[in-house]
Amino acid sequence: MKALKLLLITLLLLVASCSSVRVTTDYDTKTDFSNYKTFAFYKKGIDKVDISDLDKKRILKAVEYELLAKGFTKSKNPDVLVNIFTKSRQKVDIYNNNTYYGWHPWYYGPNFGMHISKYTEGTLFVDLIDANKKELAWQGIGSGALNTSGNITKKEERIKEFVAEIMAEYPPEIQ
Repeated sequence: MKALKLLLITLLLLVASCSSVRVTTDYDTKTDFSNYKTFAFYKKGIDKVDISDLDKKRILKAVEYELLAKGFTKSKNPDVLVNIFTKSRQKVDIYNNNTYYGWHPWYYGPNFGMHISKYTEGTLFVDLIDANKKELAWQGIGSGALNTSGNITKKEERIKEFVAEIMAEYPPEIQ
């Protein structure tokens, strides 16, 4: 019974760690972010992003939703240009649960609990570029496990989660 509980706890921790998005941000400390009220997408930069057009649309729709919720308006003469960039890589995690006693197909005794988890980790960069200065003003970076199951609904939810976590850090709290 202890072994089953230990395995269940390990799996829950694994699922929880894969579902979270780790976010970091960087910004120009001399920028007055309260001056930014309008945005547009930086088409030249977005066209270079090496992901499917469908995923680009999903990301841009999520970014637009978050900016509109923050009081921005979309404009042909924007204060900031929004650019995105993505990276992905395969990850393998090995978890060793040490030794526990329990049932084994050939005997009752110690089991060595080693679990291997393979997944794709994605990183999404969201850049806000000062349209007048043509300089990067703010960058949010989110990293976490991607949904590669083929379930489109779950993929869209994961993209929204990534973008929401990143944009929750904008505007920065300037100290």
